[in-house]
Amino acid sequence: MKKHTYGSGLIGNCAYIAHVEEDTNISWLCLPRFDSDFIFGGMLDREKGGQFTILPEKGKFESTQVYRENTNILETTVTYGENSYKVTDFAPRFKNFDRYYRPLMLIRKIESVKGGPHVKIKCEPVSDYGRMKLTPSLGSNHIRYMGIEQELRLTTNAPMSYIMDEKAFALHRPIYLVFTYGRPLEAPIETTSERFLHATTAYWQEWVKSTSISNFHQKLVLRSALILKIHQYEDTGAIIAASTTSLPESPGSTRNWDYRYCWIRDTYYTLTCFNSLGHFEELEKYFEFIHNLILGEDGRYQPLYSITGNSLLTEEISELDGYLGNKPVRFGNQAYTHIQNDLYGQVLVSLLPLYSDQRFTEEERSSSRPMILNLLDKIEATMNEKDAGLWEFRNLAQEHCYTFLFHWAGACAAAKIGIRLKSDKMYQKAIYLRDEAAKKIESCYLPDRKAYGQAVNSKYMDASTLQLITMGYFGDDLERANNHLKALEEDLLAKDFLFYRYKHMDDFGVPETTFLICAFWYIEALACVGRLNEAVEGFETLTKYCNHLHLFSEDVDQKTGSQWGNFPQAYSHVGLMNAAFRIGKKLDQPNFL
Repeated sequence: MKKHTYGSGLIGNCAYIAHVEEDTNISWLCLPRFDSDFIFGGMLDREKGGQFTILPEKGKFESTQVYRENTNILETTVTYGENSYKVTDFAPRFKNFDRYYRPLMLIRKIESVKGGPHVKIKCEPVSDYGRMKLTPSLGSNHIRYMGIEQELRLTTNAPMSYIMDEKAFALHRPIYLVFTYGRPLEAPIETTSERFLHATTAYWQEWVKSTSISNFHQKLVLRSALILKIHQYEDTGAIIAASTTSLPESPGSTRNWDYRYCWIRDTYYTLTCFNSLGHFEELEKYFEFIHNLILGEDGRYQPLYSITGNSLLTEEISELDGYLGNKPVRFGNQAYTHIQNDLYGQVLVSLLPLYSDQRFTEEERSSSRPMILNLLDKIEATMNEKDAGLWEFRNLAQEHCYTFLFHWAGACAAAKIGIRLKSDKMYQKAIYLRDEAAKKIESCYLPDRKAYGQAVNSKYMDASTLQLITMGYFGDDLERANNHLKALEEDLLAKDFLFYRYKHMDDFGVPETTFLICAFWYIEALACVGRLNEAVEGFETLTKYCNHLHLFSEDVDQKTGSQWGNFPQAYSHVGLMNAAFRIGKKLDQPNFL
């Protein structure tokens, strides 16, 4: 079977994200938000999804894609015969009037590189999930696309008749395509586009310079950081799992999910990552999002929310063809109805830096006390409750070891916060719950394997229990940690350090592909137990499972090395960064010099 990789790069400005294919097509763009209807959706249906391409007049061509160094600006160079041209795609983002300017504006610059290229521009936006093609209407310096309430406009210095007629024309000078949703560009096209390009380049390169990272694989870490950054919806602070929906975990599996939402289960890992990068602006924004979530009547969090904190994420099946014909295509995610009890500990652990890091002010901490007490109450109330677990089993409720781990970790964090707040009540309750959670973790112990199972009364191994090692549950007891790690390796380790989540039957059969963030958890665990050389080897081996732009998917087929699942997966990049930080710290210790 041929190896499959995703042939696109991302641009974004923390207001929207667009996917740009190697053939220049904008194959995925949702506006005005990450989770809105798509304007371009060729990724999911080549006919109904519309397109936005800049192609040679005829014949075969080759293309290469690179990011402008230390930015989220993408450059695609197309070559045919003796001719070549470059398309520079970017989403404007820079400081303006003491705030960030991040318009719903996509700018494409086309310039000749060699020979006398002729290009043909095709822009066909759609609406109503591909059911409606918008009608182009010619203006003085723009084409307006009619059929939706908000104004959709392509402003350009190219001959508009050629765009309307899809006719090739000679590229004698730089051409600028400014695609806007809502407010159009009402300024000089060339000079404004160049000014925005210069300012956006400067913004991203300054942002990169402000990161705090070690020398261990800096290039990969920086690309991952840049990708994670544009997955944050700056208006509210929410961070989405991915910008796509329904890219299958494996072909024909029907494991096709909408990931354009914010999962609370990933809070700890994401905030750990931003903390390690030294980016407090993003971290504070995410805290703000968590604080503003509206809990259910019973005080519960649900597993995921929309980027504006909405709780209703009704799942619907679309008639679109699907990625490479893989159906169903889903919009919305039924997992919002699940019971997932690790969430309370996740939020408590994420709040700890507010109290342990002196860079946060007392004012920023003060509003958290009622939330902390409520979270402890929820840990207590759900200590013996079965849940769907972090893998969101649809028809399997268990007492999951991973849930108890976060009860334990959350209670440990709350105990430390109680000391800082001089709250004996909070401290005593946290210590009691920490000990109760530890008992529940131990109830998952399998003596014959000297390891911890997926859940109480379960003999299955589960990659989530790697976190028993990385989160310090075993303390300094390396023997216990190594025994547990050995059992996980025996059951779930694939070739090249890839790792399965689990290998038992679930709602959709037995998982066929490995889960990339689990592989990076494994790398972290190796570093924690002193197997540092293996951790370095494993990290460097896993990094080959990216696409041409060092972007990582959710899943990898160990047999073919193919990328599957939603792409790029923010938490695969989070996993990579956290593993790199862990290894970097170990390498910096004197005994490893």
